[in-house]
Amino acid sequence: MAFELDRHPDVAPPPGPVVIVIMDGVGIGSGGEDDAVALARTPTLDALHAERAHTRLLAHGTAVGLPSDDDMGNSEVGHNALGAGRVFAQGAKLVNGALTSGHLFGGEVWRSILERGRSGGALHLIGLLSDGNVHSHIDQLFALIREAAEKGLTRLFVHPLLDGRDVPERSALTYVDSLEALLGSLSSGDGGDGRTYRIASGGGRMVVTMDRYEADWTVVERGWNAHVHGQGRAFSSARQAIETYRAEDPDLIDQFMSAFVITDDNGPVGTIADGDSVVFFNFRGDRALEISRAFEAGDEFDQFDRGRRPDVLYAGMMQYDGDLLIPQRFLVEPPAIERTMGEYLARNGVAQFACAETQKYGHVTYFWNGNRSGKFDDETETYVEVPSDRVPFEQRPWMKAAEVTDAVVEAVRSGDYPLVRVNYANGDMVGHTGHREAAVTAVQVVDLCLARVLRAVQRAQGVALITADHGNADQMYEKNKKTGAVKRDDQGHPQAKTSHSLNPVTCVLADFSGHDRNLGLRQDPTAGLANVAATVLELLGYAPPADYDPSLLEPGTTDRTQNNS
Repeated sequence: MAFELDRHPDVAPPPGPVVIVIMDGVGIGSGGEDDAVALARTPTLDALHAERAHTRLLAHGTAVGLPSDDDMGNSEVGHNALGAGRVFAQGAKLVNGALTSGHLFGGEVWRSILERGRSGGALHLIGLLSDGNVHSHIDQLFALIREAAEKGLTRLFVHPLLDGRDVPERSALTYVDSLEALLGSLSSGDGGDGRTYRIASGGGRMVVTMDRYEADWTVVERGWNAHVHGQGRAFSSARQAIETYRAEDPDLIDQFMSAFVITDDNGPVGTIADGDSVVFFNFRGDRALEISRAFEAGDEFDQFDRGRRPDVLYAGMMQYDGDLLIPQRFLVEPPAIERTMGEYLARNGVAQFACAETQKYGHVTYFWNGNRSGKFDDETETYVEVPSDRVPFEQRPWMKAAEVTDAVVEAVRSGDYPLVRVNYANGDMVGHTGHREAAVTAVQVVDLCLARVLRAVQRAQGVALITADHGNADQMYEKNKKTGAVKRDDQGHPQAKTSHSLNPVTCVLADFSGHDRNLGLRQDPTAGLANVAATVLELLGYAPPADYDPSLLEPGTTDRTQNNS
């Protein structure tokens, strides 16, 4: 495969680096009381929008490969699009297609699951229970359950992880009740033909099972102990667990709910035993990798004491890491993303620097490179991870932005890297907490750090391209879809929104190169994140591949004296 890049006939590279700044979760909101981005004091962003070429980019729905424009964007698909330069069908769309076509149920892995079930083994389904469509979708879970029943499996247990992050923060009972209704209709006593279909264990996604980037393995350990060993606080039903936890802490939201285990007179109803099958039904990979490793790794695994490790057939909805082959078995093929911008630059000997704190480190590496672990070229690529705090993000909304900025400024000053990319996690991670004032602080921190980065880029005579992967902090309250009014409780308090928004994101070009080229950015209402890669390649002086989404660059009207100020 040829990777040679041709020099651009009209755009010369800057003396300094091209720096891509991703302000994670910082979208363009309504400007109202729900909009933490608009409420924040952002002199740097304000000056950029007043003085520099800028445009808006779509960061959700079909523009990033999701099934419909009602689907919010997320960091995985956003960084895939930013790095790949084209739009690929993403997890939700791929799984829906495999279910509709029946391909999912015709594969070898599903057939092996059925064989184990017919030999007496139970099927365990673990994953995020909601219709957020970011990590999973409840309809896909229901399709697996119904197919298992139709094919004669008699024992099935669901281990739901509560969302409250990609959906309203206290919506768990809506999904649990729907799940219980389906399981009840398929179990004995209601035409169930001797089937036992039950919820077995669960908990909130941020404290049970769904850790990512090895930020906190105790999250996975809690899930393992609950799902596998039946160790955790006991309840007679998931509804009882949720209602009890809420009564004990009225401020508790779903994503932080402690682990629970469903028991009866004989103890836990659905521990995972030898001969069983386990499917992790999330399609997104970042929060599925660690639990997959816990199930698949041998005796070398030392992240926590797994105790008895059952002999099970483990599979993911998808393969979450194609290089490390995690998991080894999966139901749906992941998108084949090749020839990313990072790979092109590596094959052409262009040094690259990528940096983020732990919470978003994989986004500027793994996702950016097309769901690929590791580097394309150890000699030319430098990746820096700044360890994230292990405290609730609303308590420290500044997170590790300053330390990330230190690393980026040093990389720019070094002159070693023609391309630098950085992700600031604050707008997204704090936005997910539902705390508007903390989100305001988070955005202000990013703005302050952005000013430092821009000063370094200016001194180096480089170019900065500032954008985001999706919105979040720009909509901190739930809204009525018809009227646009903020939803309020009985006391008149706004209802917090913890999920991503459907809003576009900004894209700003700050050219400090000293070249008198007067570059601007196209105003295209259909442009999306995938247009960024070709734009960056052109800024580096290369002609982008012909099949990349077109560059946003065009002759602009920006006052050139501002670019040298």
